[in-house]
Amino acid sequence: MTRTTNARLAGFTFLFYIAIALPSMVLLDRATNAEGIAAKLARVAEHASDVRLAVVLSLISCFAALVLAVTLYAITREVDPDLALLALACRVGEGVINAPSIAAAAGLLWLATGAATSATDGASTHTLGAFLLKFQDWMVTISATFFAVGSTLFAWLLLRGRMIPAALAWLGVVASILLVVALPLQLAGVLSAAIAQLMYLPMLAFEVPLGFWLLIKGAPLRH
Repeated sequence: MTRTTNARLAGFTFLFYIAIALPSMVLLDRATNAEGIAAKLARVAEHASDVRLAVVLSLISCFAALVLAVTLYAITREVDPDLALLALACRVGEGVINAPSIAAAAGLLWLATGAATSATDGASTHTLGAFLLKFQDWMVTISATFFAVGSTLFAWLLLRGRMIPAALAWLGVVASILLVVALPLQLAGVLSAAIAQLMYLPMLAFEVPLGFWLLIKGAPLRH
């Protein structure tokens, strides 16, 4: 593909990724928004259709991450091929690592809807449900960390190549670094999930304009 085609595909995929990832997170959060494992499982069963839709959207988002990895690499490799390749690997890792969290959500639905009743007793169901919920959180955070590192590198390469406005590129670098710092702290239990989620707001302010810029303007390389 040409440089312009890669840039426009990346721009579209940024916007598409956001359009499917945010509803997926909202649906899963709504389906598990209860106190206690038993209440969470009951709520998942009650919102089974939401969980099924979230699983499908999350799976699609994994492929969106792969498309972004390839297209962003294609438009930034002339700036620094080594950093671009590392960024590509991180964004590929993001998509691949997120897949087990989707399986965990599907497993939670299987457990909550009674499909596992014959195979597990009440205590086992409670324990397995708690593990699946925690495992899902862990995998999402790890996947997001790979995303943050890849985003930092790609934003830096876009800045060095002067492919997008400098202010927008710097916003991307700073927003990405915030997540690089915050997400491991969240995984370690030092930073609360609520505070870590606020760190995504600068990233959203970066990626939406970036998506439209690449879609409309492309990414000409200026030496």
